[in-house]
Amino acid sequence: MNSLIWKIFYEFFKIGLFAVGGGPATIPYLMDLAEKYDWFTMEDVTNMIAISESTPGPLGLNMATYVGTDALGVLGGAWASIALTIPSIIVIVLVAKFLSNFSQNRWVKAAFYTIRPAVAGLIAAAVWNVFEVSLFVEEAGGRVFALKTFILFVAVFALMHIKKLSKMHPVIWFIGAAVVGCILKF
Repeated sequence: MNSLIWKIFYEFFKIGLFAVGGGPATIPYLMDLAEKYDWFTMEDVTNMIAISESTPGPLGLNMATYVGTDALGVLGGAWASIALTIPSIIVIVLVAKFLSNFSQNRWVKAAFYTIRPAVAGLIAAAVWNVFEVSLFVEEAGGRVFALKTFILFVAVFALMHIKKLSKMHPVIWFIGAAVVGCILKF
């Protein structure tokens, strides 16, 4: 257990340090952890994305809390959450201290300009991974396209773009899709 608590701390500290761009940028790192350890599955990541989008708090923090709690109980959840947030706190303190000195530096501006495409790429990769995990399911013969899920996706997407319906709160869409999924047993 002692090595597990430090392994969880290390992995979530790394995610907190390198996942530039917020919650969606943590998804590729979380998927990597799902392949590397047996702490959670790719399906858990997909479920956590859905839950995190409908609950308060960032995706990475919710996932860290989930993984830590599942592996080591409440202490593990707190430990993984702290590990994920420490790098951000350190960076914010350092940036606040030195920002006025470096804000107009051309190298700093160039670095931030250069990071943007990498963040966009991480988020695009995360979107693709979520799409893939959501629309392809494991069956006896291997991975199969989930046609009912795709039809629900297209229907919700189309309905959301009808002028009168586009003003509906996103929670209504989540609840509606969940009800349809439960009724049709996907």
